[in-house]
Amino acid sequence: MTDCETTVAELKARVARFVGERQWKKYHKPKNLAMSIAIEAAELMELFQWLDHPGAAKALSCKPMRQAVCHEMADILAFLLSLANAMDIDLAACFSEKMDRNDAKYPASKFRGRYTRPLRKR
Repeated sequence: MTDCETTVAELKARVARFVGERQWKKYHKPKNLAMSIAIEAAELMELFQWLDHPGAAKALSCKPMRQAVCHEMADILAFLLSLANAMDIDLAACFSEKMDRNDAKYPASKFRGRYTRPLRKR
């Protein structure tokens, strides 16, 4: 299974099968899944907690660290896919719509090389 050959639908189906085989659907409610995503994201952040940018880059060249990062990313993805399943959300459509909004909000001509957000209109 690789990014180039796997669809989002296939990933969602694999997560749904995993959850179903364990009879966990009753626990996979939007609130619980959103919290699980945040918890797993915190575990990913913890791997980098005390590292500066060069230290993080060096750590990622270490196979055990890279594998730990991959596992935390996979946990986040699994819970995100399960949340999409629980809420019957088409992730690809949501992603496309959000990226269109981002393109409009952050035009490349104005934000190239900048990371600051535009001020919100009140």
